[in-house]
Amino acid sequence: MTTEILGVIVTYGLTLLLAWPLGKYIAKVFNGDRTMLDFMAPMESLFYKLSGINPREEMNWKQHLKALLTINLVWFVYAFFVLIFQDHLPLNPDGNPGQTPDLAFNTAISFVVNCNLQHYSGESGVSYFSQLFVLAFLQFVSAATGIAALVVVLKALREKTTDKLGNFWEFFVKSITRLLLPLSIVMAIILAFNGTPASYKGKGSYVSMQGDTVNVSRGPAAGMIAIKHLGTNGGGWFGANSSHPLENPNYITYITEMVAQVIIPIAMIFALGYFIRRKKFAYVVFGIMTIGMLCLLIPTIITEVNGNPAIAHMGVTQPTGAMEGKEVRFGPAGSAYWSVVTTIISTGSVNAWHDSTMPVSGLMQLLGMMINSFYGGCGVGFLNYFVYIIIAVFISGLMVGRTPEFMGHKLEAREVKIAALITLLSPFLILAGTALSSYVLAHHPDADWAVKPSAWLNNPGYHGFSEMLYEYTSANANNGSGFEGLGDNNIFWNITTGFVLILGRFLPIIGPLAIAGLLAKKKYIPASAGTLKTDSLTFGVVTLAVIIIINALSYFPALTLGPIAEYLSLH
Repeated sequence: MTTEILGVIVTYGLTLLLAWPLGKYIAKVFNGDRTMLDFMAPMESLFYKLSGINPREEMNWKQHLKALLTINLVWFVYAFFVLIFQDHLPLNPDGNPGQTPDLAFNTAISFVVNCNLQHYSGESGVSYFSQLFVLAFLQFVSAATGIAALVVVLKALREKTTDKLGNFWEFFVKSITRLLLPLSIVMAIILAFNGTPASYKGKGSYVSMQGDTVNVSRGPAAGMIAIKHLGTNGGGWFGANSSHPLENPNYITYITEMVAQVIIPIAMIFALGYFIRRKKFAYVVFGIMTIGMLCLLIPTIITEVNGNPAIAHMGVTQPTGAMEGKEVRFGPAGSAYWSVVTTIISTGSVNAWHDSTMPVSGLMQLLGMMINSFYGGCGVGFLNYFVYIIIAVFISGLMVGRTPEFMGHKLEAREVKIAALITLLSPFLILAGTALSSYVLAHHPDADWAVKPSAWLNNPGYHGFSEMLYEYTSANANNGSGFEGLGDNNIFWNITTGFVLILGRFLPIIGPLAIAGLLAKKKYIPASAGTLKTDSLTFGVVTLAVIIIINALSYFPALTLGPIAEYLSLH
């Protein structure tokens, strides 16, 4: 067990070691400085020329949003129709059928919004064509969308007074050509050389350890698995995701995939400091995010390593910890680390079944997605944290009786209202969705929706409630992991989570972009003796307090009905 915990520490340390120079590199890319990947410029110019784009044309925040939302709508329509008609398209050696309209609606939205909430199994639900030209494609562009949105906000924070915030298409293309694509190539090579399939052949026959001959799906999986982690997407090539022995064969691939899903979110925080020339501010943000992560990680590791008390009451020893739903090659500590990281970062990939984790672990996973700003997804992690910063600045200004200012710009009613609306949006979507599903389950258990509500839950009581709460929390946080005791591939869950996916993705992008754009247009006010120092430890603690208080007030009743009640009943 000590070795496992040491492995967690080494993995996180390796992530920081790589994220630091990567952050500096990212800042140079978007600042227009010379980098080692400038040889990609001709290919980028070709894209611009074919698309009729002038990458030097400056945009204001509204034009950035228009471009972002329009292209995402195009991708959704494209993905929806390919998924429906995939059985008539090439690269389908296993003969997988086309998806139903409600499943295609959910899947297309889910991958467009960087969530990858899979209500299907990768082996049987999609063809190789759909995996590569729809799902893997969307994993690149959805991650690049989040990064480009963050760069717009950073430009607004860096400038004194301006409405010229760069070009969305330039930020978007460079996010792929200078960052996501090169890293994905390196990672895919590591995975392929460690046993992850990279073949276009159909199912292969294998003899299991007990002598049975089984047909196992394969395919060109290495590339998709690389971008699913680097882009904090999380969608598995296989239904079992990264617990599958071909998707995550050994401890080398475990470390590779763990580092991959954390490195860009952390690097973006370091890039923030270099780009806006406020390194101390970036260190404070990183420190608070890390404290938040540790507050979720430490209880999870402790509870998983100590085992299941229900099994202990039966007189069964658990020297390796709580192993239900976990792979022996990763163990409880490694699985606990993955489960926390994948939920705070919005990756949503799994190397163990979250539905089988202890109630405290489930509570930490839910909180990680509800807060959704400890590192967070590619780009959008800081956008979520930025909203909390605005509220913290406003509260701090009230406390000292001074008009709140942030980075030289007055924070007024319009910006605070936007931040408040975005903050209230997540609890509304999560709790309203959970309440609706609970009502339908209780009052219409035999409704004819392909799958009757009475058959949704494989677990009754508190855990069943947690399964429904987790599904909407995961959809809202663009996470994609699930308590898979829930039968979710039906019209009700596909449609309701689909709308939560849309709102939970784009409104938290629109809000920070609008706030940053409005602030950037205001007159710059030089710092004075009375200016609130947002790069101080004190302000960092205030921001953390705001995060804790808002989320406690929003979610405590629901968490009490779910994982907290399950914990008390178990003990």
